[in-house]
Amino acid sequence: MTEGTKYDGGKPPMGLLPRHSLEQVAEVLAFGAQRYGAHNWRKGIEVQRQINASLRHIFKANEGEDTDPDSGLPHLAHAICDLMFALNTIHDRPEMDDRYKPEPRKSKLPDLYKIMSPHSPLPPPSL
Repeated sequence: MTEGTKYDGGKPPMGLLPRHSLEQVAEVLAFGAQRYGAHNWRKGIEVQRQINASLRHIFKANEGEDTDPDSGLPHLAHAICDLMFALNTIHDRPEMDDRYKPEPRKSKLPDLYKIMSPHSPLPPPSL
């Protein structure tokens, strides 16, 4: 018997995803679909709101509360959903990416890497 051809080099190894965790995430998605409507998040929710929601669930889980009291499902599965939504929004709806993005700071100190060769000793500290 011959084998078929499948060109899947360079594609993500989806078989590495943990089944139990994904099932819990799917349960959270089903809860959300029942409460808000399927794919409601695709209508647009600001990225920062999604990150905030995820962090609230992460903080609850970190404090030892495993289960969200509203859904009866794991806080961490809720957090994963919120982070997936944020990732998708950043990719698909960049206009809704409202995260704070500070301007790069310019140091008033000289760049020692440009001043010194890789073999020279550090200059003595000025007092």
